[in-house]
Amino acid sequence: MADPTNHAESPSILTVSEVTAMIRGVLESAFSVLWIEGEIADLARARSGHIYFTLKDEGAQLPCVLWASTANTVKFPLEDGLRILCRGRLSVYPPHGRYQMVVQRVSPAGIGALELALRRLKEKLSKEGLFATDRKRPLPPLPRTIAVITSPSGAAIHDFLTALRGRLTTADIVVVPVPVQGEEAAEEIARALHGVNRWSPPPDCVVLTRGGGSLEDLAAFNTEIVVRAIASSRIPIVSAVGHEIDVTLADLAADVRALTPTDAAQRVLPAKSEVLEKLLGMENRLLAAIRGRLQAGRWRLESLAQHPAFLRPFDRIRAAAQRVDQWDARLTLAVRRSWERAEQRWRAAAERLESLSPLAVLGRGYTVTEDEQTGRPLRSSAALTPGVRLRTIFAEGWAWSRVESTAPSRDRKTE
Repeated sequence: MADPTNHAESPSILTVSEVTAMIRGVLESAFSVLWIEGEIADLARARSGHIYFTLKDEGAQLPCVLWASTANTVKFPLEDGLRILCRGRLSVYPPHGRYQMVVQRVSPAGIGALELALRRLKEKLSKEGLFATDRKRPLPPLPRTIAVITSPSGAAIHDFLTALRGRLTTADIVVVPVPVQGEEAAEEIARALHGVNRWSPPPDCVVLTRGGGSLEDLAAFNTEIVVRAIASSRIPIVSAVGHEIDVTLADLAADVRALTPTDAAQRVLPAKSEVLEKLLGMENRLLAAIRGRLQAGRWRLESLAQHPAFLRPFDRIRAAAQRVDQWDARLTLAVRRSWERAEQRWRAAAERLESLSPLAVLGRGYTVTEDEQTGRPLRSSAALTPGVRLRTIFAEGWAWSRVESTAPSRDRKTE
C-alpha cells in the first residue's frame, strides 16, 4: 500500500479554488449562450440594483442573477410566479461553490417559435457582421438601370411605379418577378439576387420590395439564404419590405432600408425639381469659378505688363552685353599677363642655358683639343704619343696639328 505522505507517488493535489475555477471554465466555455424558459421563484432585489431569483419548472431549479445594468432594460415587472424566457450564460459563484445563470435578456414567456428562431438567427448573422454599417454602400446619384425584385401582381410594384411620376424617369426599370411568400419564396428571391449580379451590364441598384403582412407573411425575408444573398451582392440593394413598423433581416442586411415601396422609389431616383435645382446650382458655381479664373488671369496679365522685363525688354540684354565686355577685358588682361610671365621664364632659362654652353667658354679664350681619330677631348698630355693628329676647336673655327714630342706635366705652385 502506498504511503500517503510520499508526495512522489501521490497525484497532484488541487485546492478548492482551483477545482472551482476549472469547473467554471468548463461551464462558461460549453454553455456560452442559452435560452431557458421557466417560472420565477424566490426573487430578491439588492440595494445595488442586482436581482437574484430562481428559475424553476416541474423537475429542477436554476439560480439566476440579473445585473443592475441589465435589470434597468427590462420593461415589465418581475415577480414570483411569472413565467419568463431568459437568455444568458452559465457561470459559477465561487464563494458558494454553485453554478448559476447570468441573465442577459428577459422577455415574457409565450413568444412564438417563429419569433424565437428569428431572434436566434438575427444574433448569429449579426455576429458575422452581415448587418454592420461599415459594409453598406451609397446609392448611385443617377442610376441608369434599376432592377426591382418583387411580385408583379402585388401592390408594392404598383406603389413603386406610381411614386416614380414626377421624378427623373431616365432610368430603365426592370421588374424581376418572384414569389414573395410561401415555401419556395426565399430560394426564388435569393436566386433572383444572384441572377441580377450576373447581368451584363449589371443594374446600378436593386430594389427588393413587397407589401406589409404578418410575421409569417414576411418569413421569406427573414431567412438566412436571403440575408446572405443580399450581403454578397456587388450591387447596392434597397430593401422596402412591409410597412414602416416592419423590420426584417433583409432590411438590416441591405445597403439602404426604405420604409415603404414609395419611399424606395424616392430614394433611388431624385425628383425632377431636385435635379434641376442641383444643375442650376452647379451652373452658378461653374460660372462663378470661370469668372474668378478670368479675373485672376486678368490681374496676373496686368501685373506682368508692369514688370520691367516688359517695360524695358532690352535692359537685360544690354546688361548681359556689358558683363560680356567685362569678362572679355578681364580675359585679355589675364592672357597678356600669363604671356609676359611665360616670356620672362623663357628668357631666364635661355640665359642660364647660355651660361652653361661650351661655346660661351670658348668665347672667353679657351680651346678644346680632340684626338682626331677617336674624337675624344684630351685632358692630359700623358695620353699623347708622337705622330698623333689633333684637332683644336676655337670659339671661331678649328685647326689641326701633329704631336712631335710630349713632356711630363708639372705641378703648379700656389703663390
